[in-house]
Amino acid sequence: MKKRQTLRTGYTTGTCAAVAARGALLCLLGGETGKITVQLPCGDIACIVPEQSSRTDDSGICRVVKDAGDDPDITNGTVISATVKLLSGKMIIIKGGAGVGVVTRPGLAVPPGEAAINPVPRTMIRTALEDILPHGQGAEVIISVARGRELAEKTLNPRLGIVGGISILGTTGLVVPYSHTAYRESIVCALDVARAMGLETIVFSTGKSSEQVAKKVFAEIAEPGFILIADYFSFAVKEAVRHDIKKIILACFPGKLLKIASGAACTHYSKSSIDLAMLADIAQQASISRTQVNAISRANTVRHAFSLMPADQIKRLCSQLSMRAIKRIHSETNGQVSAEVLILAYTNEILYNSKQ
Repeated sequence: MKKRQTLRTGYTTGTCAAVAARGALLCLLGGETGKITVQLPCGDIACIVPEQSSRTDDSGICRVVKDAGDDPDITNGTVISATVKLLSGKMIIIKGGAGVGVVTRPGLAVPPGEAAINPVPRTMIRTALEDILPHGQGAEVIISVARGRELAEKTLNPRLGIVGGISILGTTGLVVPYSHTAYRESIVCALDVARAMGLETIVFSTGKSSEQVAKKVFAEIAEPGFILIADYFSFAVKEAVRHDIKKIILACFPGKLLKIASGAACTHYSKSSIDLAMLADIAQQASISRTQVNAISRANTVRHAFSLMPADQIKRLCSQLSMRAIKRIHSETNGQVSAEVLILAYTNEILYNSKQ
C-alpha cells in the first residue's frame, strides 16, 4: 500500500504582502533582506526569502514569490511586491498598486473606493513595519501583484465588483492544502478521538475564526469536541451519526449557513454559490419588512445584506436561518442527532445562538 504524503502548507497573499513590505523597509534602511520573518495571525512564524530587494533614493522595493504549498491556488508562483517610502509622522498608509483590485460595491470587508486589501492583511503589514520604523516616522506602502488583472478574471472578483486585480486575503496567514480525501480523513479521525474520550456533543466549525469564538461560548466542551469541517458539512454530519454523536453544534458565518440551509453538500465556492434570492425568501418568512426583503434580494453579498438591516431584524432572520439549518441536520441524520446553531458576525461577535 502506497503511503500518502503529507500535503505542504503555503502562505496567503496577505502574508506575502507583509513580508514584501517588511523587506522593502529593511532594504530602504540598509538592513539585511536575505530572509524576512513575520508573525502570522495563527501564531506561527513565516520565514521567507524574497526574490529580489532593491532601493532608490527614497524607496525600498521587495518582491516575494507566493508559495501556496500543495493547494491548487491560481496565485501560486505569483510575484507580490511592496514599495515603501518613509513619511513624517507615525501613520502607515497602505495602498494598492498595479494588479491589486479596487472595491466598487458595498458589502465587502473593505469599503468602496479602497484597494482590495482585507483587514487582516492590512494589520499584518502594519505589524511587520512598526518595530523597524525609525522613531517618529511612518510609511507609505504600495502593494502590487504581477499579472494581477489577468488572474482576477479567474476569480470571483469581477462578480463581486472588485476591478483591476486580485484581492490580498488571508485570516490565518497560511494556506491549508485543499485535499478532499485528506480533509475527510481528518474529520473521521477527529470524531474517533472525540468518541474515544466519551464525548457525545461536538462542535462543527467551518473555519478557525468561528472555532475560536465557539470555544469561548462552549467552554464546558473538551478540546477534542471542536472539529473543523471546512466545506464538508454533509460528510461530517453523516460521520457524526456513524460515530454515535448525540448533539451537533454548528458554528459558522451567515454565508456558509445560507449554503447549508440551501441544501449544499459542500460549501466550497467552486461547488456551491450564495443564493440571495433564498435569503430574501427566508427574510420574508421571518416577517422582515418588504422594503428590507427587496434590499436583500438586490444585495451584493450576504455581508452586504446583513449590513442593511437593523439588529432586531437580523435576529429574526438568523432565527429563521438557524431553523432551516437545524432542519437540514435532522434530515441528514434521520432525526438521530439534536442540533444547535451559533451564527457569527463578520467582526467575530455572536449574531445568534439558537440555544438562547
